[in-house]
Amino acid sequence: MTPIIRTIDLWKEYNPIEKHSPPALRGTNLDVGAGEIIALYGKSGSGKTTLLNLLAGLDHPTRGRVEVEGRDLESLGEGGRNHLRRERLGFVFQFFNLLPTLTVFENVFLSLELVGRPDPGAVHQALKAVGLEGKEARFPHELSGGEQQRVAIARAFVKEPAIILADEPTGNLDTRTGDQVLALLTGR
Repeated sequence: MTPIIRTIDLWKEYNPIEKHSPPALRGTNLDVGAGEIIALYGKSGSGKTTLLNLLAGLDHPTRGRVEVEGRDLESLGEGGRNHLRRERLGFVFQFFNLLPTLTVFENVFLSLELVGRPDPGAVHQALKAVGLEGKEARFPHELSGGEQQRVAIARAFVKEPAIILADEPTGNLDTRTGDQVLALLTGR
C-alpha cells in the first residue's frame, strides 16, 4: 500500500552558499500510512516546522522529494499544491494565522467556502467541539492565545481533510484542553 505521505532523501538548507550554516533537514526519509498518527519531538530549531512546511508544500526542499497521496509535490506546480492544500490538507500553524478582520465564525467558515461546501452548521459543530461555542462573533484580538489556537484547530478539521498537519497544536493550551484537542485531532 502506498503511504499517504512519503519523503525521500529530503534536505532543506536555508543558506546553501554559507559553508558553516547547517541544513535544517538532512536526508529525511519518512513513510506515513493512512490512519497513522505521527508525533515529531525535538528541541527548538531541530527542523520540525521546516518538515511540516515541506509536507504541506508551503516551502520547497533543497533536494529530495515529498509525495502526498502518491503525488510528487514539486511536479504538481503551485496551482496543484494550492488545490491539494485546499481540498486534502488541514494545517494548524504554530502562530495560528487567523485573519484579524474576520470573526471566529468567519475564520472557520472560510475554510469551507474555499472547498465549495459553505455549511454554517459544520462551523458551529467545529467550534463547539473545541469549546468555543458562544464566541463566534468575536475577533482574534478579543481571544486569548489558547482560544485562538482552538479556532485554528477548528478551521483545520472543519472540512474533514484526509491529512491534518499540526505544528505544536497544544502549545498554548492548558493540560485538560490540550488533551481534548488531541482527542479531537486523533479521532478518539
